[in-house]
Formats: sequence, C-alpha cells, structure tokens
Amino acid sequence: MEHLYELRTLVEGHGQEGATETAVTGLTLYVETDPEVVAYVVHRPVLALILGGGKRTVLGGRVFDIGPGDYVAVSVDLPATGQVTKAPYSAVTLDLDLGMIAELISEPMAPAWGAAAGVEMNRAGPDLLDAMLRLVRLLDRQQDVAVLAPMIRREVFWRILQSPCGPMVRQIALADSRLSQVSRAVAWLRTNYAEPVRIERLADLAGMSPASFHRHFKAATAMSPVQYQKRIRLQTARAQLLARPGDVAGVGFSVGYESPSQFSREYARLFGAPPARDVANFHEARATAPGATN
Repeated sequence: MEHLYELRTLVEGHGQEGATETAVTGLTLYVETDPEVVAYVVHRPVLALILGGGKRTVLGGRVFDIGPGDYVAVSVDLPATGQVTKAPYSAVTLDLDLGMIAELISEPMAPAWGAAAGVEMNRAGPDLLDAMLRLVRLLDRQQDVAVLAPMIRREVFWRILQSPCGPMVRQIALADSRLSQVSRAVAWLRTNYAEPVRIERLADLAGMSPASFHRHFKAATAMSPVQYQKRIRLQTARAQLLARPGDVAGVGFSVGYESPSQFSREYARLFGAPPARDVANFHEARATAPGATN
C-alpha cells in the first residue's frame, strides 16, 4: 500500500487533468476528476496500473471495474469506453515495447505459450509495484532518465511476463503467434478505416484463411472486423467533430460513410445522440462544469 500511495502522490503531482505525457519513453500519467465524462479511446498495446479512485471500462467486449492496485494489459489496439466511478481517479500507463519483450521471451524461465486474448486484468504484485514506482520516481530526477529508464522498463516487462498476463503479452512479440498475426490486420484497419473492408485482404495480411482469421480476430477483439472498423470510424468522427464542430456530413464522408443518415444513425447508437446534438451537449457540459471559464 505504501508503493501505491507514493505512486498516486507522484502521478497527481506531475499529471494534469486527462493524459500527461512524460520524458520517460511510453510512460503516461492520468488524472480524472469528472465522473460525468464518458471517454471513448483506442488503447494501443499498453500496461495500465490504477492508483486511486475507480473506473468502469468496456474493453475488448468485456466490462472491467478497476480500482487501486489493479492493472490491465492490452495486447492489440482496442476501442474502449471508460467512465470514472470514484473520483479522483489516477493511473499510470506504459506502452508495451515489442522489441524489448521479444528479447525477454528468449530468456530462461520466460512464460509458455498462451491464449490469444486481447486484454487481461490482474492485481499488481509487490515486485511490479516496486519497479513501476522506481520508474515514476525518475520524473523527479530527469538527469537519470536516459540511463535508468530503459533498465527499469525492461524489469517492468519482465514482471508482467512472469504474471498471469504473461502468456498473452508473450504472444504479441512472437511473429508467428495468432495474436501477432491478427495485430497486422488490426494495424491496417486503424490506418485505413475509411476504406471498404475485404475479409480476404485482411486474412491475407494476417497469413490465415478467411474462416480462421475471422475466428481469431473475434477472439482477440470481441468484435468482427466490420464491427471493429465501424467503431474506429465513429470514434474518429467524434474526435474530429469535438475539435471542429460544423460539417457533420463532411466528417461522415471523411471516415468512410456514403450516407449521412446512416452515419447519424450509427453515431447515435454508439454515443447516445446524433452528431450535432452530441457535440452541443459536450460543449455545454464543459461550459457549465465547475472551474470553467468564459
């Protein structure tokens, strides 16, 4: 508990509301204080350690109620929905370095093969908490980051490989694993979300038959490729509209929709309101939030 308390103090001291990037490669701090906000993001392969508060996250088709001491490992790019259930909420994330993990899995005592899941949650053990604390402490000793951060990051990944999440994390660094093969198709969808989906093309990228690809893709993401693409399209459209309100139809076309009515209908199904109303509600909520300035 002492490690958790110090980690939370450091993160809340260095972090701003929302996400704060740091000088340590792949390390991001999160502080959230508004339980009314529903966040829609796409998580890249990452380790997330929760330090304070609570949050309900829907990730890979599964619902996680997470609190202090829990960690979530994400092995492929996954759309997620999250809402704070107990504020203030704080967490720290570390991007999974596939090159470093590939080196580690060749070491003796590395974990065996595992299932091709896309996300796992567990309780952080003392060794993992200690390594994460030493990594975050470097934010107060910037002169040590270049030398010490790579070594501590390597230790964090080793601790994860030794945890119950280890078999899943191992797969993302193995070029011939099912999860790694699916990840190639996921990466293509993330970049080319506006293009029509052809299962045969995605299966070819993954090096699988269409039937096998569809089965393994759904095992990793809890979605079909078409559902995954739709989610990426809609979350990208919402981000664009929140940043630059106005041309709803134009944004719909830009993310791959040919029909404005279909775009509006599917947007409302995911976000609870049509595009223009959702954006107006968002900005109104921000304007009336405590501490907002005119």
